[in-house]
This record gives sequence, C-alpha cells and structure tokens, in this order.
Amino acid sequence: MDKVQEVLDAINNIVWGPPLLILMIVVGVLLTFRLRGVQIRHLVYAHKLAFMRDDGKAEGDISHFQALMTALAATIGIGSITGVSTAIAIGGLGALFWMWVAAFFGMATKYAEAVLAIKYRELDSNNQMCGGPMYYLEKGLKAKWLGVIFAILAAITAFGTGNMVQSNSVAGAMLETFSVSPFITGIALVILCAVPLIGGIKSIGNVVGILVPAMAVFYICISLGVVLVNIAYVPKAFGMIFKTAFSGQAAVGGFVGSSVMLAIQLGISRGVFSSEAGLGSSPIAAAAAKTDSPGRQALVSMSSVFITTGIVCTLTGLAIATTGVLGGVGSTGELLDGSALALAAFDSVFPYGGLMVTLAIIPFAYSTILGWAYYGEKSMEYLFGIKAIIPYRLMFIVFVFIGSVLNLQVVWGFSNIMNGLMAFPNLIGLLFLSGVVAKETVLFEGLLKREREESTAKET
Repeated sequence: MDKVQEVLDAINNIVWGPPLLILMIVVGVLLTFRLRGVQIRHLVYAHKLAFMRDDGKAEGDISHFQALMTALAATIGIGSITGVSTAIAIGGLGALFWMWVAAFFGMATKYAEAVLAIKYRELDSNNQMCGGPMYYLEKGLKAKWLGVIFAILAAITAFGTGNMVQSNSVAGAMLETFSVSPFITGIALVILCAVPLIGGIKSIGNVVGILVPAMAVFYICISLGVVLVNIAYVPKAFGMIFKTAFSGQAAVGGFVGSSVMLAIQLGISRGVFSSEAGLGSSPIAAAAAKTDSPGRQALVSMSSVFITTGIVCTLTGLAIATTGVLGGVGSTGELLDGSALALAAFDSVFPYGGLMVTLAIIPFAYSTILGWAYYGEKSMEYLFGIKAIIPYRLMFIVFVFIGSVLNLQVVWGFSNIMNGLMAFPNLIGLLFLSGVVAKETVLFEGLLKREREESTAKET
C-alpha cells in the first residue's frame, strides 16, 4: 500500500506540476484581458444577480441562486478548511496570497465556463438541461473526443473527490467527536443522500439552497469571531502574507520554512481545488440555470469564486495567521497540519472551537456529495444517454456507504490526479473558445445597457 501511495504521489506531482498551473494562469490572464476585467467591472452586479434576480420564465431547471448554491455545495467545504490549512502548513502564509491570485484570474475563467455552458446546452429527452465542458468541446470546439475524455474523467472523479473522501470525512468526524460507528454514519448518509439524489437536480437545488447558505454563514461567523478576537494581529498577518509570498517563510516553531516556489505551487493548486475554476465541474450546474442570457448566469457563477476563496478561504487563513498556531504541535507531538491546524486555531479562541469547525465540516461534506453526484450523472448521460442516470445514482449512493467504512488514503491521491486531468481538456476548450466568450459578453453588456436605459426612462 505504501508503494501504491508513493506512485500516486509521484503522478500527482506531475499532473499538478508547472504545466497545468501555468496553463490555468495563462487561460485566466487571457480571459481577463479579452473580457476587459469582467471580474472587476461586474462584481457587485454579479452578487445582486445571485441573491436577488429570478428569471423564472426563462429556459432552465433551477434558479440563479440554486445553481450558485449547487456549485458552492461542491466547493465550499473541506478544500476551504483542510486545503487552506495544508497549503499554509507546507507552503507558509505566502501561499494564501497565491490563492488570491488564482481566485482573481479564476473568476474570469469561471465566467467563461458558464457562458459556454449556457450557450451550448441542450434539452434531453427528460426535458432537462444538459451542459458543461463535454458539450462545448463537442459543439463549440468540434472536438467530441475531448468531450468524451472530460466526461469519463468527471464521472470517475465524482466517486472519489465528490463521494468517498467526503463520506469518509463525515464518518471520521462523527467517530472522533461523538463516538458514532462509521457503519451507522454510512447508513445515515445513504438515506440522507438517496432522497435528494433520486429527485434529481430540482431536489438537489432545493436542499443545497437551504443548507449551503446556513452552513456558510455559520462558518463565516465563527471565523470572523476568531479574527476579531485577534484583530490587533491582523495588520501583522497581512504583512507576513505579502512578505512571504515573494521571499518564502523562515522556520517558526516546529515549522521548517518554505520556498517561494512551494508557496506559489500550493497556493495556486489549493486555490483551484477550492474554487474549481478551470476544472470544468461547476459549469455543469450553471447549464441547468434559468436565465435569459449566458452572460447573466456567468456572472452568478463568477461570484462563487469570490465567496469561496475571497471570503471563506481568506477567513480560514487569517484565523491561522492571527492565532499563532502555525508551527505548533498537537497532543501527539506531531506538527499541526491540515484540519488539526485549523481546529487548533479555533480552539485557541473559543471553548469547543474545534468542535464547532467539525460540526461545520459535516454539512460541508454532505452538500459536496450532492453537488458532485449531479456532475457525475450528467457526465454519464453525455456518454451513454438518460438510461445511465438511474444506475449511476444507485451506484453513487452505494459508494457513499463504502467511503464511510474504508480507509481512503489511496482514493485521496487518485482523486487529486483525476481532478487535475479533468482540467486539461476544459482549459484547452476555454483557450480556443475565448473569442466566443468575448462576443457573448459584448452582446450581454449591450443587453445590460438597454435595460438600464429603459429603467432610467421609466423613472423619469
């Protein structure tokens, strides 16, 4: 097993090496320039759309808000807590700066993904919307073989990243916190997942539309509490983040220090893992949204990167930076890393602070299962038609239980590799279809201008 893990780690380092990270940044920078900084110009309007507008009569299966929550369900969670903690523990506080860089350009990437997802979506025989990279690779880029590759990778990744590693995290948290057997947790998760999954995207949208905002607000509030208690250390924390982003971080306590390249690599890769910008998963949910324009839903999708990385990941990083737990050791004498580092930060401020984070991780992981189940079934539908949906859902539910009761260290490594491989065909599509995205944006901004002029005329 150790040799298998070593091989997976080596492959993972290759897949998530400089070529993929550079391609992601190049695509993000290109789109930012071609779209004239869409993530800056329309950021406020994007959030208004997400939380206030309802295109109920437009084509689609779920609202802007539900599409955003479905995408957030698959992104806010373990990556926003454990992922950030791991990046900082290994790459230093400077890794957080490079997460922000990845998020800034990733907003343009996510906007482009959603534009293409809406433009090239289609109705299936169940009268439901289907879209995502596989469709715009086939219909836009005329490269069906790339669409097939993406769909295969996405369907497989859903069982790992979006299923077993999530149910395993919940089972581990329940065992450690409440001494509940993983077997019992697995059965409970199967029941909780089966009901919305059998109901399809509308049921998933209804569940995550309630669960995601509630859990996000809860985690943001306790994170803000940690930062506010240590508000005097915030300026110093920001200073360290910016300084070590370009100089590397010296050893602190048990922390052995990091190089600039390590901070860049971990910051960008964990930032992408958290927001999923460029991976190609979230546009599958965007394609189901009720919208009168590709650009409108694209702005909603773009806002998810700001929420996930700009707010949730930043608060996790600041909680660690201001409490001074980086470089500390746990009760076992080992260096704090991953979830343990985040838990230590919250425990240093609140009684049972770590318990509160654990309680937040459980619904985070549950919602991620629901979001990725939809991504996986739509990928299978693309490959084999609607006849594959029900068998895939049933198999997905079975694997929820399997993930709860098994040790999944190897699955973690395999899932990271699949995540990275998914990104390659999607990024190729975005690169060569950037002109289409730019044209759709011009049309959309013309629509916005006319709407504003009509609104002004009515007021006068």
